[in-house]
Amino acid sequence: MGEAPVFYVENLKDRFSNGFNLRFKGFETSIDVGDKTFVIGSSNNDSISSIEVQIYDKSRGKWVIPTVLGTEPKRYEGHSAILLNEDRIMVITWGSTPDDCIWFLEVDTEYVKQQKKASGTEVVAWSKGVRGDADKPVVISGPSGVGKGTLINMLMKEFPTMFGFSVSHTTRAPRSMEKNGVHYHFTERSIMEKDIKDGKFLEFASVHGNLYGTSIEAVEAVADSGKRCILDIDVQGAKSVRASSLDAAFIFISPPSMAKLEERLHLRGTETEEQIQKRLRNAKAEIEQGKSSGIFDHILCNDHLEKCYDDLKKLLGLDGTTSTNPKPSSKGINLPSKHAVSKINSKILIKSETPGSGNPSKNSIVLDVSLLKGGAPSRTRGLNVYAVDPNPFSDSLNGIHKLS
Repeated sequence: MGEAPVFYVENLKDRFSNGFNLRFKGFETSIDVGDKTFVIGSSNNDSISSIEVQIYDKSRGKWVIPTVLGTEPKRYEGHSAILLNEDRIMVITWGSTPDDCIWFLEVDTEYVKQQKKASGTEVVAWSKGVRGDADKPVVISGPSGVGKGTLINMLMKEFPTMFGFSVSHTTRAPRSMEKNGVHYHFTERSIMEKDIKDGKFLEFASVHGNLYGTSIEAVEAVADSGKRCILDIDVQGAKSVRASSLDAAFIFISPPSMAKLEERLHLRGTETEEQIQKRLRNAKAEIEQGKSSGIFDHILCNDHLEKCYDDLKKLLGLDGTTSTNPKPSSKGINLPSKHAVSKINSKILIKSETPGSGNPSKNSIVLDVSLLKGGAPSRTRGLNVYAVDPNPFSDSLNGIHKLS
């Protein structure tokens, strides 16, 4: 087991001088991955630090400024970096909040490869590290009038602390009584268009000249709160989500027949006959797609509401379950500013140092990264965190106990 390989940019500049001005105002580290050196630098501006990434391509002898996707780490004082495997680098920041100090810079994951192919440029992507796991989001689709809204309301009423809705984004102006972040995230069109281009949205559509969409961050925020996210979207939106990196459960609600669906639409009494006929035409196409496209994992027929609801609960593993409190949000890590980072197999050791002594303290931490899931453009979940006694820390990692 060795210390994390930390190099300084000045050495790289001496070795690979080609006129490229690579000088950050803050602290820099560099990590070799294959024939590339990834230089991670903190740029201080008005006491706010941000991380910048530049690449030295050793095979071509050139510096490259990559397209950086994802939400980068927030304000911090400094960072350490260690190669996790050949497709991502773990970046540990200090001076940041306890739940915001573990990040992954993806350099050759499937998502990054796809973005490179699509853009024709060098790409890296940030993904925030989160302790523990989260239940899969649930995508529920079906034609208008099929009863999916009723089913979702029944689910939310019976299990109010277990499920939550993501808040959609829109470029339209808020209406009276609408609150930003509650009814919608209201945003500028130019900002939303850029975020869509950067892969931050699972699905989006233009309606009457305004953009509407579901962002990855909105879905992750529900998971961060300890709840399982429900997405109530149309078939085209579900198709977009299925093509994304989001690992979700896809459920399609189908009517027993078109005649029954038409009857339900008439009984609602909320549309004109012309609007009903338009909805029926759309419903026919949606049902064909829902049953034949391979988008959905499960198809439920809403012939009898109570039976359909029972079937929905069984699919979600709620058969015989009573309402419970949500899982606690993942707690963060109190990371000291003075520490050393090392790696053995799938475990990262962060050894705290007593200020002024250079000696390890009793507050060392082990990050178990063997069960990581997800990644850019979403969170990287599955981090397990342990406290460790410094003396018993041996090749077998004895003396560790899980942090609560």
